[in-house]
Amino acid sequence: MNFEYSSTNLEIRGAVADLCSKFGNEYWQRCEAEERYAEEFVQAMTDAGWLGALIPEEYGGSGLSLLDACAILEEVNRSGGNGASCHAQMYTMAAILNHGSQTQKKRILPRIADGSLRLQAFGVTEPDAGSNTMRIKTFARRVNGGYVINGQKVWTSRYLQSHMYLLIARTTPYEEAARKTDGMTLFLVDIAKAGASLKSTPIRTMLNHHTNQVFIDNLEVSDEDRIGEEGKGFSYLVDSLNSERLLIASESIGDGKWFIEQASRYATDRVVFDRPIGANQGVQFPIAKAYMNLQAAELMRNKAAALFDARKPCGPESNMAKYLATEASWEAAEAAMLTFGGNGVACEYNVERKWKEARLFRIAPISNNLVLAQVAQHVLGMPRSY
Repeated sequence: MNFEYSSTNLEIRGAVADLCSKFGNEYWQRCEAEERYAEEFVQAMTDAGWLGALIPEEYGGSGLSLLDACAILEEVNRSGGNGASCHAQMYTMAAILNHGSQTQKKRILPRIADGSLRLQAFGVTEPDAGSNTMRIKTFARRVNGGYVINGQKVWTSRYLQSHMYLLIARTTPYEEAARKTDGMTLFLVDIAKAGASLKSTPIRTMLNHHTNQVFIDNLEVSDEDRIGEEGKGFSYLVDSLNSERLLIASESIGDGKWFIEQASRYATDRVVFDRPIGANQGVQFPIAKAYMNLQAAELMRNKAAALFDARKPCGPESNMAKYLATEASWEAAEAAMLTFGGNGVACEYNVERKWKEARLFRIAPISNNLVLAQVAQHVLGMPRSY
């Protein structure tokens, strides 16, 4: 059992850290203050080839392992940046890679790899369905040569920064499906071509996240826009979620490392009552505890990524890694906020910005309560609770 990162992994971390050093705290503060998309950062990541890390070399990508891809996003967040601005570009394409036709792969993947096409928008969640994807109401009605789709999606992040929209819709009503996970189909939609059939409304949030409601009105798509077989979209969706879970876990691990570094340094330098505040166990212990939990989460992430790269089942491990990493990151965020005291809510220290970003991952892209429920049912064999 080897706990050391490969030389390639370490080189990736160094190169990403070097790129991120060109986008310091002032850059991210400016994006936050102006509610602006981090376009320059995302373009730099694209130009460096990092967002095509998981695309095979035959399609113009780097063909890296998932653990190496995890290092990319971990390093972005450890450097004080926000990988959420571009993380979907790394995993949303998995639906095409794993289930698309050869024509779709040759047409789409090289363009994602070279940055000429952005596929970041993923339409799954709906206002009345939430995490119960089986209950989505967006419906694709079969017509000659394709489908007509009507419905509504919510929390579609980076829709306005995407050229393509990966959309899941029911093609068989919920009540008529043999299994409730059947009857859903994935479509790849050209946003510009869709025109007025797709309308979006931004959702203002407490952080700079660029998410939207999307209204779908008589959207016409062809059979060539469908990914895989009709009715199997949910299984395709689940198939690509393990990579998403592990990339999100990696961002949280990066956040946690940032918080711990900042809190440890501040606790050492900040003098109150003639002594560093870090000399007080009440300040030390929460930081040390968060550090230990983060180390444990990183080990689980590495185990799950190793299973993924070996093409072995890793669903429970990926979900547990996401849970442990996001909880440890939030623990570190709280420790940093308490250590900085009043300065923690001052924008100039960046703690409040990162604190908000870290909190999101406990509920997205899957609620940690659902992870607990899945582990209880599918790993421990207890009755279904939801």
